[in-house]
Amino acid sequence: MPIRQLSETMINQIAAGEVIERPASVVKELVENALDAGAQRIEIVTAGGGLNLIRVTDDGSGIPEKELALAIARHCTSKLSDDIHDIRSLGFRGEALPSIGSVARLSIRSRTASGDSAAEIGIEGGRVSGVKPAAANRGTTVEVRDLFFATPARLKFMKGERAESSATSDVVKRIAIAFPAVRFTLAGPDRSTLELPATGDTPGGRLARVAQVMGEDFPDNAVAIDAVRDGVHLAGHVSIPSYTRANALQQYAYVNGRPVRDKLIAGAIRGAFADVLPRDRHAVTVLFLSLDPSTVDVNVHPAKADVRFRDPGLVRGLIVGAIREALAGAGIRAATTGAAGMMAAFRPGAAPYAHPGPANGHRSYEASYRASGFSGFDPSRSPQRPLDMGEARPHRGGFGEHEQAAFDTGPLASADARAGTAEPAEALLGMVLGAARAQVHENYIVAQTRDSLVIVDQHAAHERLVYEALKNALHSRAVPSQMLLLPEIVDLPEDDAERLAMHSETLAKFGLGVERFGPGAVAVRETPSMLGETNVQQLVRDLADEIADHDTVETLKERLDKIAATMACHGSVRSGRLLKAEEMNALLRQMEATPGSGTCNHGRPTYIELKLADIERLFGRR
Repeated sequence: MPIRQLSETMINQIAAGEVIERPASVVKELVENALDAGAQRIEIVTAGGGLNLIRVTDDGSGIPEKELALAIARHCTSKLSDDIHDIRSLGFRGEALPSIGSVARLSIRSRTASGDSAAEIGIEGGRVSGVKPAAANRGTTVEVRDLFFATPARLKFMKGERAESSATSDVVKRIAIAFPAVRFTLAGPDRSTLELPATGDTPGGRLARVAQVMGEDFPDNAVAIDAVRDGVHLAGHVSIPSYTRANALQQYAYVNGRPVRDKLIAGAIRGAFADVLPRDRHAVTVLFLSLDPSTVDVNVHPAKADVRFRDPGLVRGLIVGAIREALAGAGIRAATTGAAGMMAAFRPGAAPYAHPGPANGHRSYEASYRASGFSGFDPSRSPQRPLDMGEARPHRGGFGEHEQAAFDTGPLASADARAGTAEPAEALLGMVLGAARAQVHENYIVAQTRDSLVIVDQHAAHERLVYEALKNALHSRAVPSQMLLLPEIVDLPEDDAERLAMHSETLAKFGLGVERFGPGAVAVRETPSMLGETNVQQLVRDLADEIADHDTVETLKERLDKIAATMACHGSVRSGRLLKAEEMNALLRQMEATPGSGTCNHGRPTYIELKLADIERLFGRR
């Protein structure tokens, strides 16, 4: 077949395949155009999940009548100067409108502030109709009907109406977070309406917009981020470790106001929360990166969903460092959702959340418990029995009144009476975790503050304290290493070998001795003692891959941290150990002084706080 020039319609349909993936893609492009036009109010209407109808109306600057024909021409835009590296608008390609018009029925009706009347132009399956007069207010209305009617094969890949509507809603919310001064309205055929009133482009207004999108409980369970490094500014909010989600859909990232789904940013967020979140749980984040447009390339993806940074290591380091510093500075905090779950469990008639059998603050043995068929709790058979408990130790019922003798100070007229400590009660009640009052089920410390009740899992709490102490000792000096009897030679591509050699000094601090060994190979002479016998070949290759992707050596650090976490788990106070009043209060004070102690190494909460007002509601006092 001879080489030939494709028709304009065919070119636009090819572009549509890249830019217009589904109805949500159309909404994204049209809303970005409205924002670039300075709109303060944007209304979106959809039908049939967006396949039958998409209408976007804004009050922006509008399009002059003489420019309407150019608006639907390929590669025509008002947003780009002669410098492709200085992009300060959301759109810049000039492909969206002609691409949409090549696969759907598109009409544009617009009026400028100085115009006496509006004008309208249409395009149907690539065929353009002439400009004609119309009636409209200031701004632009873009209407898209019968999406993909000109390319019916694409319809086979569309999901159901509900799924497409959900994707559209997510796109609108994602954009709305970055523009709190703009009012967004999304209406669907089922009379459901998403309304996001303008909140103002101030710190309080931006947080209010985030609450509109992510829920009112997010601000109460988030910490602010504000950091600058080498001209890159990072701002936003991240959730505390005890407030998580089952997926990463509520991780929003913006680069110079542009919503992006960038793997480098996502990886940095995972790295920052690496040892404070449970497995398969994800943090909730809203992060805004501001930097010189010339240092970031937004022209690497047709839909502008991905970006490429000139210095990815700088960006990743800023995100990881800023989040960890913010979490450490936030002190010890428990998620408000924990108290809500406790209240639900306490309400009369509430269904039990789990089985009444043996459990501890770390692992659930529901399956083995049900299979065993017994109904009573035998501590000698418990998988988490105390280390010092012999087989002959009698089991005492109740709450261990005999062991709680340290708390007995005579008849207590009120719960505010102090128990078994020389410190003034007021001083302890004013602390974040308050004063220890009792230990129940040989694992949970009950403490009291001036306005709340605190329940602490002693094993999970002490595990975090030991882990943090081990990490500080591990990273405050060079990691001890062990010399290999024979150097391990690892064959690698030349680029990977060179990158490893450039990071050899950093690797040496973590106990890994690496040096060049001819072309395309490195020799490993030392490995960290903590790793014991390890697969050196796999370790070096993993490090080479990470350096290529992120220019960091976090893989080795994470492996050492995992070993420290295992050591902390086995070296901490076990479930079932009886504690004296002084030991309980000392544990509470250590938790208050240790960053990240609100969760254990596995990400589970170490304590739950129930406010006095909530308790009074349970008893009908409020």
